[in-house]
Amino acid sequence: MNTAVRENVETTPARRQQEQFVAPRASVNEDHDGYTLLVEMPGVNKEGLEISIDNNELTIIGRRSLPTIEGAPLHREIRRENFRRTFELDPSIDTNKISAKIEQGVLTLRLPKAEQVKPRKIEVS
Repeated sequence: MNTAVRENVETTPARRQQEQFVAPRASVNEDHDGYTLLVEMPGVNKEGLEISIDNNELTIIGRRSLPTIEGAPLHREIRRENFRRTFELDPSIDTNKISAKIEQGVLTLRLPKAEQVKPRKIEVS
């Protein structure tokens, strides 16, 4: 099985930042034309997203826009950390045509396959 999107775990201290991040949950689906990457990012809106590609590494950073509530917390289950996750992209992905949208806390990235790697039918004359 070929993996189109593989997570890169950064362990070098030089690449870590002082800001606290948690890894969001993600799913990858494949179809004939490419891959769909779904990433759960509750509390993140379009303005809080930062998506970049460098050396076939897709990095997604989501900063939450949670409201400030006055008073002393009695019980808290909602985490305040932001999200960060990095994936290694397969060379067959056309990185110039990647698209992204976020709706209801789910980021959807469309990762199309390059035309030269798509299966095609050859006509016999």
